[in-house]
Amino acid sequence: MASFIKALLLVVVAEMGDKTQLLAMAMVSKYKAKQVLLGVLIATILNHALAVAVGSYLNSVIPMDLVKIIAAVSFLAFVLWTIRGDKLDDEENKKVRFGPIVTVAIAFFLAEMGDKTQLMTITIAAENQQPIFILMGTTVGMLIADGIGILGGAWMCKHVPDIYIKWVAGVIFIFFGTLTLYNSVPTAFLGPLYIVLYLALMGLLIYLFGVKFAYFGQACDIAISRKDDLLDIESEEEIKKRA
Repeated sequence: MASFIKALLLVVVAEMGDKTQLLAMAMVSKYKAKQVLLGVLIATILNHALAVAVGSYLNSVIPMDLVKIIAAVSFLAFVLWTIRGDKLDDEENKKVRFGPIVTVAIAFFLAEMGDKTQLMTITIAAENQQPIFILMGTTVGMLIADGIGILGGAWMCKHVPDIYIKWVAGVIFIFFGTLTLYNSVPTAFLGPLYIVLYLALMGLLIYLFGVKFAYFGQACDIAISRKDDLLDIESEEEIKKRA
């Protein structure tokens, strides 16, 4: 059960503002929300089942101590990925000529390949030995995060700036990454000098990725655009009724 909760929590914070959440928010401007969520569910189960299988295989062939160090480094890399921000390319938002659910599922599956949440699923599966709970946790986490983006994106952008969400997610990843690294590296690397070097390096990388080269705002642009589209549709319907 702990693996389920950990996988759910990490995927929810990783998906906030991620490319695949942006894709889901863009898709809901074309299709009904329930169709988009069903497509996301199908794509996530297939994609993360593959990720869990890869992670479980790595767990069986790589020593656990090394797996934990790799997991720690991965979590710290996710910090930089998260605070830098993500964006949705026009190519990834092109319409596929299938039904709504299949279109969303295909687009979401392809966008998720090599994405942060898929790589995180591999990392969690390699670190733990409960593949079913991990798959359930990551799937539910994706639905929660994308559901928030689809249904409450405009409200969140109005009350919670995008940059705050990304920094909260980054802090969570720093916590898990640092804790995992602390519990996995030899004690010889836990001296004051190494700790200072670690903090200095993380501080520099966080500044570069989180401030100097960061970009934010696309999630809110999509959410607000979606809200404006709905208001335009409602206005047109009101005009037709009066006519």
